Amino acid sequence: MSATVPFRVHVPEEDLADLRDRLRRARWPDAGPETGCRDGPPLREMRALCRYWADEYDWRAAEARLNAYPQVLIEVDGLPIHVLHARSARPGSLPLILTHGWPGSVLELVGLVEPLTARGFDVVIPSLPGYGFSGKPATPGWGIERIAGAWAHIMATLGYSRYGAAGSDWGTSVSSMLAAEAGDQVVGVHLVPPLAGPDPVDHDFTEAERQALTELHERAESSSAYSEMHRTAPQTIGYALMDSPVGLCAWMGEKLTAWTGPPGRLTADQILDQVTLYWLTGTATSSARLYAESIDLVSAWISGERTDPVRVPVGASIFAAELPRPSRRWAARRFLDIRYWREHDRGGHFPALEEPELLVADLCAFFTPLR
Repeated sequence: MSATVPFRVHVPEEDLADLRDRLRRARWPDAGPETGCRDGPPLREMRALCRYWADEYDWRAAEARLNAYPQVLIEVDGLPIHVLHARSARPGSLPLILTHGWPGSVLELVGLVEPLTARGFDVVIPSLPGYGFSGKPATPGWGIERIAGAWAHIMATLGYSRYGAAGSDWGTSVSSMLAAEAGDQVVGVHLVPPLAGPDPVDHDFTEAERQALTELHERAESSSAYSEMHRTAPQTIGYALMDSPVGLCAWMGEKLTAWTGPPGRLTADQILDQVTLYWLTGTATSSARLYAESIDLVSAWISGERTDPVRVPVGASIFAAELPRPSRRWAARRFLDIRYWREHDRGGHFPALEEPELLVADLCAFFTPLR
């Protein structure tokens, strides 16, 4: 059993001063042809966002939101994992471990803590290895399988032998793997969305399924370069992202803007919370390495090529602008006990920031009967 070491976020002021100085000395590209956002974030918008970042954005407010709750470091296989852990005051609370993805962080999910603890859930939010305030793996092998094992270790260290798991982006894969590996402890998983695809020999799609596949193909054609770069050359892109806050802001901000429903829903502060956390923790490179470890397996789930079964109860939330958007019949090929399924007419890839009330309602509706 690992010891828990209390942790509190406090970035040295000189690090913030260095960030502001780098932003003010940025070397900007030319504007290029007028193509809207097709070629990437427009120069005018990036300059305005980075001017706000340098002159007005308040990182200390983000720190305060994290420090409002207890945090610890728990060592797993020699790697310290940062964990936010908030207990509910209500008796009979059910623990939930929530997992973020890229380009998210614990700051993406911290707004869920208060409404969930008020409804009788203990909330555990780890930072993925190589992300945020967790340690950076120095050896290969920290894929989603190992992370799921680390999450089981963390929950045991915190004293939990029965709990639920939930997440989005990488969090769907880690939560599903946790359910597969520790099904005797995991009472259920809630996924945004469940990763599943059509039967490769079945081409009789509904209109909604056909539309979801078309949009997924279009995104793969137009805006998947980041994933391929992370998968094939995380170290290469890391040199640029670690040295230029403007470059990091464009790399992450493009997705934080485009993946919402409708695009552009997040505020400048919500975008910069994520970007600043990656900058100050120096995790642009280490976070990208997770793609090299696990994106091929995730892609096989999304395409329907693989259907590794998950047998614990499953809840699913499908937001209108999310991709992929599997149908329930596709999900049932892999998730064998779907108990809750909700399709929303709004929201995108970051529901904890875009539609927190809807997400909390779904989590409560799914997990409350499993207490």
